[in-house]
Amino acid sequence: MKTLRRMIFRDVITTVAFVTLAFLALFFFFDLLDEMRYVGRSESYTAGYAMLVVLLEVPNHLYELLPITVLIGTIYVMARLAQSSEFTIMRTSGLGPWLALRTLLTVGAGFVLLTFVIGDYIAPLSERAATAAQAKFMGQTVTTGSTGAWLKERRSGNTLAINVRNIRGDELLNIRIFEFDSEGRMRRQIHAARGLAEDGAHWQLEQVQRSEFHYPGATEAKVERFSEPLYSFPTELTVDMVAAAVHKPDRMPTIELFQFIQHLESNDQSAQKYEIEFWRKVFYPLSCLVMVVLALPFAYLHFRSGGIAGYVFGGVMAGISFFLLNNVFGYAGNLNNWQPMLTAAAPGVIYSLLSLGAFAWLVLRR
Repeated sequence: MKTLRRMIFRDVITTVAFVTLAFLALFFFFDLLDEMRYVGRSESYTAGYAMLVVLLEVPNHLYELLPITVLIGTIYVMARLAQSSEFTIMRTSGLGPWLALRTLLTVGAGFVLLTFVIGDYIAPLSERAATAAQAKFMGQTVTTGSTGAWLKERRSGNTLAINVRNIRGDELLNIRIFEFDSEGRMRRQIHAARGLAEDGAHWQLEQVQRSEFHYPGATEAKVERFSEPLYSFPTELTVDMVAAAVHKPDRMPTIELFQFIQHLESNDQSAQKYEIEFWRKVFYPLSCLVMVVLALPFAYLHFRSGGIAGYVFGGVMAGISFFLLNNVFGYAGNLNNWQPMLTAAAPGVIYSLLSLGAFAWLVLRR
């Protein structure tokens, strides 16, 4: 059994690696073609830097592709073993159904760990490096809509509304901060050209215009205005939290996404979309296990000569439908206010039950 497991491990890992490299090469080619249009717009942005930016996007593609390539590679290995009758020989040698399932789940667990490490550590770092490179050589910024990102924070009974218009790398641009007291009166306005988040405890703002509002009487108001080159603004908001409000939260590590959800809930803001994305990030690596379970029934099919391609294509389409259903559940859960954890877990549970049902039926039938 040890020899059979090694052979299955080797074939699956080799095939998945080959399929993954093929897909990454295809994505790299198309991304490079798209990035080349920016070459020459800035004197410092050359073809070499464009290739560097595209290379830094590879971990993100790898994270997104791994479950699909695990499915394609495992289906191909299982179908090839069935077509050549090698799997029949393995079964007569003692490779029972549950041992085969356990073998594939073991190799799938390795892909789960790899997907988690890439998605939570490598991909976010490479994404930030790519954004920093584009900001340095092209001056590109990230924004959303016409007003940028709006966030809310509470401090000492007061409520702060914070607006960041653009993000360039780790730098926040065009910052506006409005502070209101418990009675809803304006207490402070801060306008800054740029800022940097330091230590997760304060922002270092530059070119600041600050207005302080005082209310000495019931109908009186007094405003003091200050112009300062630097101003330290205490806040728990980090650059990643602001970035999550600007673009899709799937680029954030799981821990930072969880912290952002806690911040939204503590400030009475809706976190439904971010909670669904959090649980999707938790369950997404586990989809590699769903993929290997989905591929196992192909080992128990009988193939005619040349019939393997159709079965492999059918398995790939089933895997694509899983990811489509995963996205549909995410949007539907957000619109209908479904339980985030159940929304994220439902597609995996459904396909796992279908795969195990098909596996059990084939085993009993064969």
